[in-house]
Amino acid sequence: MQMFRPYNIAHRGSNGEIPEETAAAYLRAIEEGADFIETDILASKDGALICFHDVTLDETTDVAKRKEFANRKRTYEVEWFNVTGWFVVDFTLEELKTLKVKQRYSFRDQQYNGMFSIITFEEFISIALDADRTVGIYPEIKDPVFINKHVKWADGKKFEDKFVDTLLKYGYKGQYMSENWMKQPLFIQSFAPTSILHVSKLIDSPKVFLIDDITVRTQDTNQSYWEITSDDYLAYIGKYVVGLGPWKDTIVPAAGNYLMPPSDLVARAHAHNLQVHPYTYRNENQFLHFNFHQDPYAEYDFWINTVGVDGLFTDFTGTLHRYQELTFPHRKDETANSLLVKISQMISAYEGL
Repeated sequence: MQMFRPYNIAHRGSNGEIPEETAAAYLRAIEEGADFIETDILASKDGALICFHDVTLDETTDVAKRKEFANRKRTYEVEWFNVTGWFVVDFTLEELKTLKVKQRYSFRDQQYNGMFSIITFEEFISIALDADRTVGIYPEIKDPVFINKHVKWADGKKFEDKFVDTLLKYGYKGQYMSENWMKQPLFIQSFAPTSILHVSKLIDSPKVFLIDDITVRTQDTNQSYWEITSDDYLAYIGKYVVGLGPWKDTIVPAAGNYLMPPSDLVARAHAHNLQVHPYTYRNENQFLHFNFHQDPYAEYDFWINTVGVDGLFTDFTGTLHRYQELTFPHRKDETANSLLVKISQMISAYEGL
């Protein structure tokens, strides 16, 4: 596990290339140099923990084409809004395994649609542990209020309990930078403050508090963005977490697709000894602000060297890895190309004097 530069966090795997949250997407991310593979954890009707982002299956599976599941469509309240669709919590693990995953965005490669299935949390962990190098995991306790309302376990445990039980089963434990953590790196993430507090009583592994758009209130405590990013709240939550995971446009707002002056959130987080791991970095032009001239390397340069973040959630693990190897490589991997970049930077600095 490299510690000398910001973490490359494979957001749902290398999902810019391969459908999200699949074994193939995670294997591709590891191949491309991810430090951590990130996943969202939900629960099936029969209490199995799975890797899947949405509480509905509509966007990224073939469920709508499956006639045998036509009568499963429901409307439930999710994070203060009524949502209609085929919900994960209405399917057993066996049924979920029959579904095929597809690419979320139509402008991305569609050739892998229908080739892969939903995987379990345990299968995800095995992918990281079976890698030929140390690869961290970065699981999210996804929509815990919704899951705890609709899924019940026979032993009376909650979603968060089952989540931690799985981590402990595979040996994940230890505070940030401890010997155990270095062997099996882990960040636990959640948008729900009460879930973070609950799991803090069960496992000492580092946690990251996720922060949504300024218009979105927390799903469990109904707090505003301004409340949860205040200095008082950062001091409070800092007792339980090692970092924040904000949406990047809350750190540097945009107007007309141009960046506005950065907020002071990163500086204040660092003052509270909290890391900042923003989300999500994507290569496509529709996700790049005009300031970056359609160049994802320029975006990474800005966020790493100007804003000063400590990790980045990216859909394109390989792009971030190549950028970092060019600009701040492992000494053992230093290439002629990276040396040319350094020489060019030195010349530019000299000419600027």
